[in-house]
Amino acid sequence: MDIIEKEFENRRNEIRKEVEVLFKTNMKITDWDIPEADDEKGAKLLIAIIKEEVAKIEHDIANGKYKNY
Repeated sequence: MDIIEKEFENRRNEIRKEVEVLFKTNMKITDWDIPEADDEKGAKLLIAIIKEEVAKIEHDIANGKYKNY
């Protein structure tokens, strides 16, 4: 395992928790703004937005945007 892999392995749980906090925070905001909202539908829409952004970042990586970040 190289140094970058070790770094991310050490931070794996922290990163996972941050993603979970992002998701749960946005679900709470949706519930505050629209208390009668269908939570399952909201969760699906939110995860679609997150996946869309991850795909955009993956595209940027593939095109060298983070080569010399």
